Amino acid sequence: MKPRFSKPLALWCLVTCAWTTHAATTELNVAELQAAIAEGSLSATEIVTAYLERIETVDVNGPATNAIIETNPAALEIAGALDAAFAESGPVGPLHGLPVILKANIDTGDSMVTSAGSLALADHRAAEDAHLVAKLRAAGAIILGKANLSEWANFRSTESVSGWSSVGGQTKNAYVLDRNPCGSSSGSAVAVAAGLAPLAVGTETNGSVVCPAGINGVVGIKPTVGLVSRHGIVPIAASQDTAGPMATTVQGAALLLDVMSGPDEDDDATLLAPPTLPKGLDQANLEGVRFGMVRDYFGAGSHAPTDAAFEAAAARLTALGGELVDPIEVGLDRDMSAAGYQVLLYEFKDGLNRYLHEHRAGFTTLAELIAFNDAHAESVMPVFGQEIFIAAEATGGLATDAYREAVAGSVTKMRGLVAGVMDAHDLDILIAPVNAPAWKTDWVLGDTFSLGSSSIAAVSGYPSVVVPSALIKGLPVAIAFIGRPYTERLLIDVATLFEQQRGAFPTTRFLRSMEP
Repeated sequence: MKPRFSKPLALWCLVTCAWTTHAATTELNVAELQAAIAEGSLSATEIVTAYLERIETVDVNGPATNAIIETNPAALEIAGALDAAFAESGPVGPLHGLPVILKANIDTGDSMVTSAGSLALADHRAAEDAHLVAKLRAAGAIILGKANLSEWANFRSTESVSGWSSVGGQTKNAYVLDRNPCGSSSGSAVAVAAGLAPLAVGTETNGSVVCPAGINGVVGIKPTVGLVSRHGIVPIAASQDTAGPMATTVQGAALLLDVMSGPDEDDDATLLAPPTLPKGLDQANLEGVRFGMVRDYFGAGSHAPTDAAFEAAAARLTALGGELVDPIEVGLDRDMSAAGYQVLLYEFKDGLNRYLHEHRAGFTTLAELIAFNDAHAESVMPVFGQEIFIAAEATGGLATDAYREAVAGSVTKMRGLVAGVMDAHDLDILIAPVNAPAWKTDWVLGDTFSLGSSSIAAVSGYPSVVVPSALIKGLPVAIAFIGRPYTERLLIDVATLFEQQRGAFPTTRFLRSMEP
């Protein structure tokens, strides 16, 4: 299915010349856009117009990053209403006039589709906004469109290709187009990296915010599970699912997180969060902050340039006054990974069946989706199958001993390991590489994940802030700051200082390939 847009497409020869149109606007970060709105040099209408043109010229034509599934046909109307409100009484909230792209598994109670990237839900329009979307709108944000994703948030097949969906096709890496954008929030990350929106929201179960952010050179925040409501998001696993913000700067992502966060009676996990998060740093350096350098993440030592980038990032922290404890081994093992996968299978079946029943999306069970995929295999499964769907359907309920044992062997165990190692070494933050340089997209062999550290924060449900740290042969790699539950403010403050010490990060070049 072709992506749907509210504007006609331009010819390639015109697109190349049009890249400079509104370039100054789409190159501004969130703080700069806020300042321009406040001083009256930019209106919400002008900002939205600039980004819609950017989407048409860069995402659809031009480099054709294919990050956006559809734009919001009401975006300009909403922007006009915000401009009128601003003229009368000033900004309506902290995100006044700022466009936000949402991953296409997040409900909007408007004409846009919540498809999860699947043709099965290609006509599913939610009756109401997800809780986080309602908060964004109340803060003055403009929902600009929906981003492509790995279909069903990369939880349909063991042979999946990240960034591909049967609705949106293949999203491309923002730095080198034949490289993979990582999944499953691929479109959200590419949208920010390519200047299609200043802000985007992704979702993560294990790596789906942090990996796309790291591989596409943007900031991503994976919050503590329960800090942001999951109500109105197509689920995978209640023990690990969370939405998370993306932006070009830590400050921009933090602002989006502040707005998205808060209690929701429709998500019990949000009611467990403290009413006020613990404070962050009270000084402009890292003196007294202890960092543990994780050395047993997946693929540790397998890629020398990534190792070198990690060492350089750690040196920046010491230059800021931080104390490094090295090495730190969390205790990750294959048994924990196997148990964690079982938890996802059980919770996926339970959560998805609930979502389908509540939303009257044309299907009521996972079993019906499996049948749909089989019946439409040519269009839905031309690249990979649905082995995970079938495995999930074969599980029992959440009341079974097998499920409880899997939780004990993964979620509970990981929380104990993280707390134990941080207590034993008096650590404030764990640090680890997020990703190696992006692999070439391959529809035959699938994804090639050579290293990653996302499981530490994902399985425990703890927060992680990802900041680009270096380019390796033109491809971004990043560092993750991982903390105890609800320590987002500390992680954000530390990440901000790291970002400042690093300096401006190289922007996308949209290279077609790294090969001659």
